[in-house]
Amino acid sequence: MYFFSPLEQFQIYPLISIQLGNFDFSFTNAALMISIGLIGFLLCLEMIMSSTGQFYFVPKHWQLVVENIYETVADTLVSNVGEQGQKYFPFIFTLFTFVLISNLIGLVPYSFTITSHIIVTFGLALMVFVGVTIISIKEHGLHMLSLFIPSGTSLALAFLLVPIEIISYVFRPISLSLRLFANMMAGHALLKVIAGFAWSMMTAGGLLFLAHFFPLVVLILLIGLELGVAFIQAYVFTILSCMYLNDAINLH
Repeated sequence: MYFFSPLEQFQIYPLISIQLGNFDFSFTNAALMISIGLIGFLLCLEMIMSSTGQFYFVPKHWQLVVENIYETVADTLVSNVGEQGQKYFPFIFTLFTFVLISNLIGLVPYSFTITSHIIVTFGLALMVFVGVTIISIKEHGLHMLSLFIPSGTSLALAFLLVPIEIISYVFRPISLSLRLFANMMAGHALLKVIAGFAWSMMTAGGLLFLAHFFPLVVLILLIGLELGVAFIQAYVFTILSCMYLNDAINLH
C-alpha cells in the first residue's frame, strides 16, 4: 500500500503554490522544515539569554547545551585547522548547527528530513567547496595549485598523480553530500519499513497482534540509533569541512 511506502516520507509537495510565469516559487514542506529549524535555533538562543541580551552567569540547561556545542565545534576547528582558522568559526558553527537541527527535526513523526535530499546536501557541500577554494586562492594565489602535487613527487609521477589529485578534489562536494544524504535516507527508510511491518502485524489480529511487539521494540532501538546518527553525521560533515579548510589554508 502507498501508505506504507518507505519513500513517501521523502516526497516534496507545495504547501502554498506560487507560480510566476515559467518559474515555481511555491512554499514547500521542505521550506517549512528549514524555517522551523531556523526559528527553533533562534528561540533556543533567546531562551538562554537574559533580558539584557547577555548569557546567564549561572548557565541554564539550554545554555549548557549550546555551550557544549560551541566548545565541540571550536575544538574541532582548532585541532584540524589551527589558530588561523578561528576567524571562520561563525561559518563552521552555523553549518554544524544547521545540519544537526535538520537531522533532529527529521526524527519527529510526520515531519520532513531535508538532509535526506541530495539537492540540499549537495548545495551545502558545494557551498563549502566553493568557499574553501576561494579562501585558498585568496591566501596563496596561483601557488594553491601545489595542492595537487604531493611533496617529494618526481616529475614522472607528477603526470600520474596530478590528474588523480584534481579528480579527487573536484569530487569532494559529491562525496561529502552523498555521505550525509545516504545515511539519513537509509535510516529513515528503514524506520518506515519497520513501522509499517509492526502496524500490519498489529491490524492482522490473533497471534500476529502479540508478535508485533518485537518489531516495535526494534523500532524504538532504531530511533535511538538514528538519534546518534543525526549527531554523528552532523559532526562528520563539519570535521570534513574543517579538513578541506585546512588544506586550503595550509596547502596540505
